[in-house]
Formats: sequence, C-alpha cells, structure tokens
Amino acid sequence: MDVVVCKKHRGHQEFAVQAQHLKLSDLGLRLKAQGFHNNYLFKDNIPEYPRPEFRPSIAKGGFRARDREEGPEGLDMLWWSLSLGAEEMASAEQRLLQARYPDRTEEQAREQTSFLQRFATSPAFLDTSRLGSYRFTFPLDELLKRYRERLCVGHEPILHVNETVLYKQEVMYSVLVHSHFNNDLFENFKLVPKPYQNQDVTHLIPDPQKHQFYVWDNIAVAFQMDDSQMLTFDMYNLRDHLRFCEPGQPQISPDCEFTTYDEAKEMVDCYWPYYHTPLY
Repeated sequence: MDVVVCKKHRGHQEFAVQAQHLKLSDLGLRLKAQGFHNNYLFKDNIPEYPRPEFRPSIAKGGFRARDREEGPEGLDMLWWSLSLGAEEMASAEQRLLQARYPDRTEEQAREQTSFLQRFATSPAFLDTSRLGSYRFTFPLDELLKRYRERLCVGHEPILHVNETVLYKQEVMYSVLVHSHFNNDLFENFKLVPKPYQNQDVTHLIPDPQKHQFYVWDNIAVAFQMDDSQMLTFDMYNLRDHLRFCEPGQPQISPDCEFTTYDEAKEMVDCYWPYYHTPLY
C-alpha cells in the first residue's frame, strides 16, 4: 500500500500507510521509493541503544477528530494515546535485563543501576503535555470495558491495525477499536495480534556528541464512534483521573492553550467545588 501525504487540521504534514504497522526501516524504504525524504528518519549513524519490550496499560488524553481523510466516509473517532509511566519503565527494564543476563545473581540484580530512563525521553514517558494543561488518564482496560458496554451490546470490541503515520519527528502506530456492527467497514484491516506487543515502542534517542535527535514512536488507540455515541463517566470518576500538566516540547500547535496551576485549579474547582484532591 502506498504512502499517502496529507495535512491535518493542525497544519502538520503527515505520511500515512493504512492498515499496516511498519518498522522504521520498511517505512523508510516506502518513502524513498515514492521520492519522499525525512531528515530525522533517514539516518545511518544511530547509536546503539536498549530495545526493551514495553507493555503499556494506561491511556491518556482524549479528543474527538471528525471526518479523518484516511478513514471511511463519515468516520468519527475518539483518540487516546498510550502512556508509559515509572512502573512500566521498571518492568521493561527488568525484562530486558533478565533476557540479556539470565544467570545473574540476586546480589547483582539488587546492585544494578537503573539505566533505561536515560533513553526514554520522548513525550510518551513524560508528565508534560503538548496539547494543553489538562489530561485525563484511564486504564486502557476500563476504556475498552466502557466501549463494550455502550457500543458492543455484550460483544467484545474488535481491534484492528489502523495505520502507521510519520510526522517530522514522530512515528505513530494506531490501533482501531470498533464494534461488530461495523465489520464491513474494516474488512481490509488486519486484526491486532493477541497479546499486542511492540518492542520498538516510544523512544527518543539523543546523541550527546552530535546533539542529533531521531524519531520517537508513539501508540494511539482510536475508538470508532457514530455521531450520537459517546463514552460516559461519572463526574467524580472523571475528576479522579484529571491531572494538571506543564507544557511539553515540541508543542503540537500554537493554538494549544496552557495555564498556570493556580488558574487550572480555580477553573476545575468551579466544576468540582467539593473535591479537594490536588491536580497533580
């Protein structure tokens, strides 16, 4: 399938390949074959770096994007990005060390200095936000459960490989979630393997000698919705999962609005006047 070039509503150019999750090398070959170039992707001097297996279970954000050009006509999606926190980082580091040094002693394991954090500097690992000062963070299992209850009428949600999208410094792998009612819309999309494990997830690799940066990977989950459908949450459940975020870099759009913590707290207190848990 060819690489499709388009601009999204935030003005960023993207290169998209539908219905496939491509490795960076394969994506680079596709781009070269069609005469496209990306300064961050086409590098042959990438330093050695750890390749851990991450198993993200938390989704962050949430916004509705209507009439996406690459989807079926009228497609309405609710988008979430997967979040990788300290717990996922520690688990991935232990799996990597166990696979590489299966015979290490308990004493060696205790004395092992954490190292993965030095390589995990992409936005997926950070508490900052590039979209605004507020973030909702939910377990992915909870989102899938609510989707099943609201839209699938007792059936399990169906997960398909949606697309690989290259931005200037980011490669996004998206997973499409839909109900059995819409099977005919996605019959050409591959089912997501179970369990879904991507060993090249979310890394930004700096070269301290040359001050160069390379693309990072990101995983997004797109829930297919009809116009009148939505996921519903109790208002206090929403507040439990709401956090304030400092601005992250690079910002996605100059239109994204950020506030101070005090301004955010004042606004949130208007909606939840009797809820006194900090926003951090």
